[in-house]
Amino acid sequence: MEKQIIYDKQANVAKAIAHPLRMAILDYLRDGPQCVCDIADAVKSERSNISKHLSIMVAAGVLEYRKQGLQVIYKVRTPCILRFVDCLTEALKENALREQKLLNVI
Repeated sequence: MEKQIIYDKQANVAKAIAHPLRMAILDYLRDGPQCVCDIADAVKSERSNISKHLSIMVAAGVLEYRKQGLQVIYKVRTPCILRFVDCLTEALKENALREQKLLNVI
């Protein structure tokens, strides 16, 4: 039963980043904390839409934020999330290489 709780929480974190726009936000936040306005400009989306996605990632513990005057600054809570995203990219590269090798055989 205890493991099921862990699996549920892990799935919740995975779901929180499992969206192309959220992946773009995480990629942008690699360079450090950013305000909503800069995030929206970088990923080419409306601030209201970005705020919705940011709140999902905050609720899942992927991001954290602080207020700085009138701005809200977001950052990645744990850098291992970025390593996980890098792992996904590596898996894509390996899959592409396997597919290329398959095409070369045909």
